[in-house]
Formats: sequence, structure tokens, C-alpha cells
Amino acid sequence: MSVSSPRTAADFAAYYHLRYHVLRAPWQQPPGSERAPDDDAPTTLHALLRHPSPDGPVVAVGRLHPSAPGQGQVRFMAVDPAYQGRGLGRQVLAFLEAGARQQGLTECVLHARATAVPFYEAAGYTVVAPSHTLFGNVPHFLMRKELR
Repeated sequence: MSVSSPRTAADFAAYYHLRYHVLRAPWQQPPGSERAPDDDAPTTLHALLRHPSPDGPVVAVGRLHPSAPGQGQVRFMAVDPAYQGRGLGRQVLAFLEAGARQQGLTECVLHARATAVPFYEAAGYTVVAPSHTLFGNVPHFLMRKELR
């Protein structure tokens, strides 16, 4: 399986469907809450990983956007629960980090759910500080990684 950017309307529909299914639906958030105003910005990089079967489903997604001079923010990382633990999130993250380097960014930051902190630590991110609590009960931590 290889990571790419969504190109077609169908790609984006599948991309947003997975973002909603994994990141919003479990907390009864409304459809559309998986989208962000800067999703369409020309500097935003979207990543999707499709199952290799013919017409395979999108099984992992993520996105990156410049957030400060030299800095990119990773957001909306999601892996279909049926495919978690297979290194797919790591592939999406590596794609986004490569895109950050191509944009001349020197570090990535993100706000990780508490349950995802070990995943990001294994990828070289460090916890900077506690962050916000999403939906009243999902604690997040600000994390960063210097890109080399």
C-alpha cells in the first residue's frame, strides 16, 4: 500500500468519510465537523492510503499545513480501526513529514489524543505540554518533532 494525495472528488469523499468515521462519529459529532476551513488552502497537504485491492477502501488519512514560519502542523490522522496496528499510520505520517520537508519546514507539531501519544513518541515526537480537551472528554497533548 502506498500513500498519495487525494486527486478526485471520489478520493476526497472517501478521505473525509474516514476522517468523520474515526475522529468525529464516535463522539456523536455532526457530519461536516471533520472538515476544517483551511482544508482547501494551497499549502495544505492531504494524505490517503488505500487498500490495494481493486477499488480498495481508504484505510488511513492525515493532513499537514504550515502553522508558523518553518513549522507544519499534522492534523486529522485516522486509521480505520480494522487496519490499525499494521504501520499504516506510520506510512501516512512519513508522507506528511516528507511533504513538510519539501515545503522547507523544519519541524512538525500536533495535538495528539492521549491514546495516540505512544504512537507519536515512537515516530520521534516529544510531548511539549498538555493541550486542549476535545468534546469535553478527549485529552490532547501538544507534541513536536524536529525534521532533519
